[in-house]
Amino acid sequence: MYALSAYFAYLAISVGLTVWVARTLSRNGFVFLTECFGHDKALAASTNHLLVVGFYLVNLGWILLTLRFGAPPETAIETIRFLSSKIGIAVVALGLMHFFNMNAIAKFGRKVGDWFREEQWHAQAAERDA
Repeated sequence: MYALSAYFAYLAISVGLTVWVARTLSRNGFVFLTECFGHDKALAASTNHLLVVGFYLVNLGWILLTLRFGAPPETAIETIRFLSSKIGIAVVALGLMHFFNMNAIAKFGRKVGDWFREEQWHAQAAERDA
């Protein structure tokens, strides 16, 4: 009885947190990505969508894989411990994915920003030479 309820609660809470975090990061990250990609909104939207898909795949996979670890709870106290440890692991995984994504975006965004600045420099130089 406790085990089945705990598994369902774990899945519902973890998947709910994953969806909430993904939506929050997507909505607020779009502005950041647009700035990183030289105000190219199509590139920012595409990158944002790809990041969300990857975020879902990694986190939902992690959540499902961790179902098999640990002894199923047999009492109410064990259920609370089970849920706190499982959800805690899921939250840490969400946080790590967020920092990984931010690091990757920052590095890639600087590179793309350099490309845009280089293109602008070449365009300005061509105008001066004309």
